[in-house]
Amino acid sequence: MNFGILLAIALAMAMDTFAVAIGVSLVMRGCTPRQTLRLAGSFGLFQFVMPLVGWAVGRTVVGLVRGFDHWIAAGLLVFVGGKMIAEALEKKKNGKTDVSCPDKTRGGHLLFLSLATSIDALAVGLSLAALNVPVVYPAAVIGVVTFLVSVVGTRIGPVLGRWVGKGAELAGGLVLLAIAAKILVEHLS
Repeated sequence: MNFGILLAIALAMAMDTFAVAIGVSLVMRGCTPRQTLRLAGSFGLFQFVMPLVGWAVGRTVVGLVRGFDHWIAAGLLVFVGGKMIAEALEKKKNGKTDVSCPDKTRGGHLLFLSLATSIDALAVGLSLAALNVPVVYPAAVIGVVTFLVSVVGTRIGPVLGRWVGKGAELAGGLVLLAIAAKILVEHLS
């Protein structure tokens, strides 16, 4: 596989993680280096592993996965984004001025976000298996590009946060809902 084509695929795969990294960093008012490493590392790892899993499963279940992968990804993003919006609205309703929020780079939040943004990578692995293309090198490139793009996303979030102000958690949740909608529109049209 040509490196230019592989890089284009990797960048396309990383766009959802880029947007989510911006949203998470926006909500958290910036990420520490440790949080950035955790978030980008998890996104990169999932984007590396999912093509391997998809390739290993191969052509036997392509039809099964293709039928509902977009629903899983969108559902996870709606769940996390909806929770963020609900928390933001609850703070506003209660008049809380505390802008701190739970660390989205840990635990269930991180797992849901990593899984939701890597479902398409599973489909890439299935496609590579169908084309009889070796998978380790493409998966590694996708993982590394995702890691780097996610780091950049965490750095952009606080800049956007200064523009958004106190509605950052609401904006972050809306970003996740927009990504979910984008996934559904792409797969249903």
